[in-house]
Amino acid sequence: MDDRPSFTLGIEEEYMTIDPATRELRSHIEAEMIEQGKLLLRERVKPEMHQCVVEVGTQICRNVAEAREEVTNIRRQMVQLAKANGLRLAAAATHPFSDWRKQGIYPDERYMTIIEDMQLVARANLIFGLHVHVGIEDKETTIHIMNAARYFLPHILALSTNSPFWLGDETGLRSYRCKVFDKFPRTNIPDYFTSYSEYENFVNLLVKTGCIDNAKKIWWDIRPHPSFNTLEFRICDLPLRLDETIALTALIQATVVMLWKLYSNNQGFRLYRRALIMENKWRAVRYGINGKLIDFGKRTEVPFRQLMEEYFQLIDPVLDELGSREEVNYLRNVLETGTGADRQLKVFHETRDLKAVVDYIIQETEAGLFDPPAAA
Repeated sequence: MDDRPSFTLGIEEEYMTIDPATRELRSHIEAEMIEQGKLLLRERVKPEMHQCVVEVGTQICRNVAEAREEVTNIRRQMVQLAKANGLRLAAAATHPFSDWRKQGIYPDERYMTIIEDMQLVARANLIFGLHVHVGIEDKETTIHIMNAARYFLPHILALSTNSPFWLGDETGLRSYRCKVFDKFPRTNIPDYFTSYSEYENFVNLLVKTGCIDNAKKIWWDIRPHPSFNTLEFRICDLPLRLDETIALTALIQATVVMLWKLYSNNQGFRLYRRALIMENKWRAVRYGINGKLIDFGKRTEVPFRQLMEEYFQLIDPVLDELGSREEVNYLRNVLETGTGADRQLKVFHETRDLKAVVDYIIQETEAGLFDPPAAA
């Protein structure tokens, strides 16, 4: 079919920079890590609002194999760069105990404007996410797939959960990052739009009334990207391991392709109201993969692992054409051994030491990056 989207991939990860002695967050500015990173990786590295956050983004990848290569290369180089500057790189969605009030803001006019606009809400937003872009060139198609994909966002979030601590407290949530971020306006699950022009009218109204100056300030869990021809999934916590990032990317891509096939055959996936999907999002935030989500069609609660089996069956027909069966299968490993949040909590309950948790996060961040190549 000529109008088939490219389904290309782009991945953004936000890392924390850690002082290896105190295990606290530490600014990378004096180390000039961003400047050094740009020399190595060009536009793939940029600062974020807080000085202890480094954001990286891949180039456009044609498939999951290319995405793995890109993310592996970027993570490896950033880990080495951090070490060369007396820091460590860590991948989790919140720091277990560092205080956001002690962290400097990156000296950039855009960030200063956000802080002026949102005050303490912006300053306290010291969180780390994973964003996955899937290439869809037609805007109308993007909106219809976004409408349908909203249903799966809580499932995807549950698998990524990796922020059980905040300011030294065990929060009782698997993704505390979500509760920090939803203090921002224009976040969470969007409602559905009947067409791209309805979405465009909504954005234009917000701009006209001074709510936002551009569509980038719509921070929903899923959105048509304002500058790229992509559908951007923004719901995930940043996972510990590279393998988890790639598995989630593969799941997201397969979900989009599966929904496009339905859409292109005039078979819509049933649309649910935002308020219902938010009920499932809360369950994912609170319990991760250890709770139950609501099956709205059957009007009943179902254990998450059982729901995932159904989800795997839904996307199974597209995995071979995408070459991502192995990556999606890795999620069965996550269901067995636990998400980053489960594993962080396990270390804490065994050691009662949040510094040991930080050490574990750093170790997992580097897992698989420096393994010797397998013998031919």
